[in-house]
Amino acid sequence: MKFSEFGRYVVLGGVLVAVVALLFGQALGQPILLGYVETGSMSPTMEPGDGFVAVPSVLTDEPEAGDVVVFRAEALHGGGLTTHRIVRETPEGYVTRGDANPFTDQDNVEPPVRESQIVAEALQLGGDVVVVPALGSGVQALHGSVTAVVGVVAGLPGLRSVLRGEISPVFLVGIGGGLIALSFVLDVFGSDRTPATHSRRRPNYVSIGVVLLVLAVLVAGPATVSMVFGSGSTSVDVVSSNAPSENPLVVEPGGEVSAEYRVTNEGFVPMMVVVDSPHPDVSFGQTVLVVSSRASVTTTLSVRAPEQTGAYTREITEQRYLPILPQSLILGLHDVHPVLAIAAIDAVLVVVALALGIATLGLSPVRMRVVGRNISVVERLRRRF
Repeated sequence: MKFSEFGRYVVLGGVLVAVVALLFGQALGQPILLGYVETGSMSPTMEPGDGFVAVPSVLTDEPEAGDVVVFRAEALHGGGLTTHRIVRETPEGYVTRGDANPFTDQDNVEPPVRESQIVAEALQLGGDVVVVPALGSGVQALHGSVTAVVGVVAGLPGLRSVLRGEISPVFLVGIGGGLIALSFVLDVFGSDRTPATHSRRRPNYVSIGVVLLVLAVLVAGPATVSMVFGSGSTSVDVVSSNAPSENPLVVEPGGEVSAEYRVTNEGFVPMMVVVDSPHPDVSFGQTVLVVSSRASVTTTLSVRAPEQTGAYTREITEQRYLPILPQSLILGLHDVHPVLAIAAIDAVLVVVALALGIATLGLSPVRMRVVGRNISVVERLRRRF
């Protein structure tokens, strides 16, 4: 294979990874590799629709002033993911502001941002954010087209059971994600075949195992990232005081206070969220919440104040899963270790992706060639089936 041809496939592969990451990021409400801004609050650094490279917070150093971060807001714009710049750090948390805003978020309704709320950081080189112009605009246009198609298809009788919740929508999304990735693979890899015995002498042919491995990674990888990085911990402060105030979290020693605890899902795919706390003084009315797409669910949070007066911080954890397995099975694996539950979900996604790949491509080697000359992906699928 000539170097120029190899370079072309590298570029195509990079585009493929970026598109799949964006699609999964949009579906799961978690920036995966790439993110984008929807408003002009970060102008002129990023205009509406511009994209950026999103580095997960677990891979970055401690945030500092000047960093552009993606955090889960509590009150700003009704809650949800927000991309703003850190202005300074205080004992209570970080002060943030959009580059185009005259006031900080904390001057309005948003409390100081805790490090546990930060899910990603925009990549900066030489102090400047690496911007991908109009990336988000393209994703929004694609999402609008998909939404329109889904709106039409949703009226079909065969999908009524899905809409009633009898079949997990996420399972179908996993299949859809596999088909999307597969369509790109078909564009990168041609449909010409050669016997396995000839593939060793034909460098332009690649093993079907390699193609299936790439497909499995493209489907399971972003899903794993969303479940791992979408989970995390937050905290609540309770004050044990002999002089309780109107603040609901200031209570007399030994007393118990209750408040609403809200879990938000910014993605377009339902998520199963397990909320818990390692401290025995914290309990929830409901510990397992299934949150629909672009929605939020509340449960009751109860915190008991210690007998000794003072201010105390209690940690709360959220573990998110794609609900494509029975809830009882996910919870059973979660009780052993969250990694087991994530691995089981990934296994289902990989099996679906491999089944789609084998059904479409077969098991013989695939020839690498220039993208789809005069033959569309739909036509290739029609010919195969």
